[in-house]
Amino acid sequence: MSPTVASHQARHPVVLRDATKADDKKLSDVLARAFWDDPVMSWMIPNDRVRYVRQQYFYAAELSSVRKRGVVLTTDDQAGAALWLPPKQWKIPTRDLVSHGPGLLLAFARRIPVAIKLLEKIEKAHPTTPHWYLAILGTDPVRQGFGVGGALIEKMTQRCDTEGIGAYLESSKPTNVPYYERFGFVTTEVISVPGGPTLWGMWRDPR
Repeated sequence: MSPTVASHQARHPVVLRDATKADDKKLSDVLARAFWDDPVMSWMIPNDRVRYVRQQYFYAAELSSVRKRGVVLTTDDQAGAALWLPPKQWKIPTRDLVSHGPGLLLAFARRIPVAIKLLEKIEKAHPTTPHWYLAILGTDPVRQGFGVGGALIEKMTQRCDTEGIGAYLESSKPTNVPYYERFGFVTTEVISVPGGPTLWGMWRDPR
């Protein structure tokens, strides 16, 4: 079942920092709650009763993998996380697939073949132009609407502008497309799986 979400009344200042291994447990929990009703995750883990727990295994593996190759940002109070991969580093290395295999198996179980097919679709649509890739962005549900996600995006899009390089992401919710457009992203690809979810590939040119 979806975890209980307490009310959050006051705006907390958004202070960003690099996430460390010590943050993984908390951030995997935050991301699991943020993506509990995500169309892709709901399709991958259709059982509501186990989705939250299984997602924690998945995000723990992702946090570990991305930290080795890219940038994992969070806030001082771990209110959200953004997993960014640098140019030419967006593909999952084979060694990571092997080392994180047990975690992925715990997360997706018999749905692993389905996950691979979806990954193949996503990789086929991925742009080849050098870019920073926003692989995962999630905010604690109690902090959504308080600027956490925007701060996690802008930290890196500012870097993209300085470096003169593009940025790319996939939105798994149509309602999030206008949100990303506010930061300069535009839809360039529509990725769909027969009987499964639709994702919107979105590109941002440097400014």
